[in-house]
Amino acid sequence: MAKLAPIDLLAIVLVIVGGLNWGLYAFGYNLVSILLGWMPILEKAVYVIVALAAIYLAAITTKLSKR
Repeated sequence: MAKLAPIDLLAIVLVIVGGLNWGLYAFGYNLVSILLGWMPILEKAVYVIVALAAIYLAAITTKLSKR
């Protein structure tokens, strides 16, 4: 199995964290909001970064599956 590029690994971690946050949200907890709610710009930045990681992974999924 080939090693993942650092950007690929970072994207995977961000998407996992985002997925876990959505899971917590289903039970009434928003971890990002709890940790960063005092700074709305940073909170929004986290959501944008996680979304960009998901888009990146969606774009390279076929490349990763061929490794």
